[in-house]
Amino acid sequence: MLANYITISRVPLLLLVILFITLPSVGTRVAAVPLILVLIALDSIDGWVARSRGESSILGSVLDIAADRAVEYALWVTFAVEGLVLLLIPVTVLLRGTFVDAFRSVAPARGLAPFDLLHSKLGRFLVGSPWLRGPYALVKALAFSLLALTHALRTMGSPAAAGWNVAAQIAAWLAFALCLVRGLPVIVEAPRVLMER
Repeated sequence: MLANYITISRVPLLLLVILFITLPSVGTRVAAVPLILVLIALDSIDGWVARSRGESSILGSVLDIAADRAVEYALWVTFAVEGLVLLLIPVTVLLRGTFVDAFRSVAPARGLAPFDLLHSKLGRFLVGSPWLRGPYALVKALAFSLLALTHALRTMGSPAAAGWNVAAQIAAWLAFALCLVRGLPVIVEAPRVLMER
């Protein structure tokens, strides 16, 4: 169950990252940037370890989803509290995740797999396609890293902070848009599917 330990290790690392982002020290804010990359890389590593060691399990998939949500929600909220993104972003991401996960949690009780909640080809593509899952994860990683870097540079009083902030804001809004695009098909299609069952 090494994969599950890797997944669970993301939680204390997440708390350390949040502490580093929120402390006023330049050193801790700079250190948060590579730690965010490690935090996000662990999400791929745990899946690879689970598949290569034959440790894939329902518990592992539940822990993975929980850790992914914890990282995403906590970082968006932290960056909003620190004034780096509008509060609209974490609130909307939390609402989207709540509804999507609620619909997905009902699916097994109705004899459905989570992707069975989607009937349209477009919905299945937007939610389950590796063509969007990978880029979405990459854009989130980029947004979180650039926001942390901008925060550190501002703390230093660096004039480069403004330029990095532009890149961070573009990445943040792109991640936000992809989050909505990937969640809306579930919110639109799932109620109809569940009413039929």
